Amino acid sequence: MICPTCKSHMIVVEHKKIELDYCPRCHGVWFDSGELELFLDSLNLENHDQFVSNMLNAPEAKTPEKKRRCPICAQKMRKVVIGEKPSILIDVCRRADGLWFDGGEVGQLIKQLPEKPSGKPGSHHHIGAFLGEVFKERE
Repeated sequence: MICPTCKSHMIVVEHKKIELDYCPRCHGVWFDSGELELFLDSLNLENHDQFVSNMLNAPEAKTPEKKRRCPICAQKMRKVVIGEKPSILIDVCRRADGLWFDGGEVGQLIKQLPEKPSGKPGSHHHIGAFLGEVFKERE
């Protein structure tokens, strides 16, 4: 798959049955349709279906940032703001093929997610730490 930001070839990163396309050059991450739900489920996030639905149905953000093309259907994606403090500007495929996070944005998202109380102490922290490290913002 070709990166929608820098046009480099992406690699597949797999962890706990979640396959994400990752750009080693610009550190962006592509979530195919359904992969974000798997990712959020692995973090034990409550109401992740509602979270994803809100993200996919959010109004298009006004930004000077150039619109990127979906690496699956090649159509221009919508810019959507998610999260808060800081807000995260992601790209959403209009045909629901997937979501694009620029380098560091997955790490920002992980930091903002509430942890679901569970019998497994640190389960959110474990996978969050792994993926946060892989997808952290590069300097």
